[in-house]
Amino acid sequence: MLRKSGLEEVNAELEQPDVWNEPERAQALGKERSSLEAIVDTLDQMTQGAGRRVSGLLELAVEADDEETFNEAVAELNTLEEKLAQLEFRRMFSGEYDSADCYLDIQAGSGGTEAQDWASMLLRMYLRWAEARGFKTEVIEESEGEVAGIKSATIKISGEYAYGWLRTETGVHRLVRKSPFDSGGRRHTSFSSAFVYPEVDDDIDIDINPADLRIDVYRASGAGGQHVNRTESAVRITHIPTGIVTQCQNDRSQHKNKDQAMKQMKAKLYELEMQKKNAEKQAMEDTKSDIGWGSQIRSYVLDDSALKTCVLGWKPAIHRRYWTVVWINLSKQV
Repeated sequence: MLRKSGLEEVNAELEQPDVWNEPERAQALGKERSSLEAIVDTLDQMTQGAGRRVSGLLELAVEADDEETFNEAVAELNTLEEKLAQLEFRRMFSGEYDSADCYLDIQAGSGGTEAQDWASMLLRMYLRWAEARGFKTEVIEESEGEVAGIKSATIKISGEYAYGWLRTETGVHRLVRKSPFDSGGRRHTSFSSAFVYPEVDDDIDIDINPADLRIDVYRASGAGGQHVNRTESAVRITHIPTGIVTQCQNDRSQHKNKDQAMKQMKAKLYELEMQKKNAEKQAMEDTKSDIGWGSQIRSYVLDDSALKTCVLGWKPAIHRRYWTVVWINLSKQV
């Protein structure tokens, strides 16, 4: 009933003659109408058409003791369950930017080589997870550690509902293991952070004062050939009022790297503004809390081959097939 009343309100607003005076508002209403129509149509099918048909088939199967009719009812019931699962998916990923592509920043915490190696493990994990889901990935920036691993990295993940799937990954990730860098084989605890933010449309106006930006160029690190390492093609942009930093070094062209870094800056500043307007969300600085004890959202204990998701409070075994379960349950919590 609430969905139907919401659909009626949206339709009434779209019928107003002056609605297209604000094209962005009209487009948002059109998108909302499409979403509500899909939900209302599915609910109508479940409660009236197909739902009543399944109920009738089950009654007939019981009265006639007819297995064929019963199997037909079960098949239709399975179809209804699939539609219900689709509705649940829409409910979980109904945020304004859940369907958008996104960026993922990974930052090693204090702890030197241990933390940097853990950051590189997280990077590989997210890249492989995205590949398994059919998402496209691009490493925008990667700063190597002194001995092993990485100090930081930024990747872009493109695909349907990429931000919706990954938005709950923002936070500190803790690793407990017997260190391969410790000759005594002792257990070490390492921390790295992840920060996820959606890619925003180019037509969204983000007012950035050039005087508020500090732009540094430097030589790219890591693989890439002599040209990459000998020229100052990498770009780092700092937004002085907020302290937000973006950087890019994945192209030989300094100009292209600057454009990409500015695009990331625009996305981060937009995310910051949206969080300020929404009291239910944590502020940007809260999401980028201290990378240490007491602030982790998930702990990985490799000795026990298990992980603990602190947000959920439960502990499944570490296996790739469990990751979708973890993400789905996290999405339900947010």
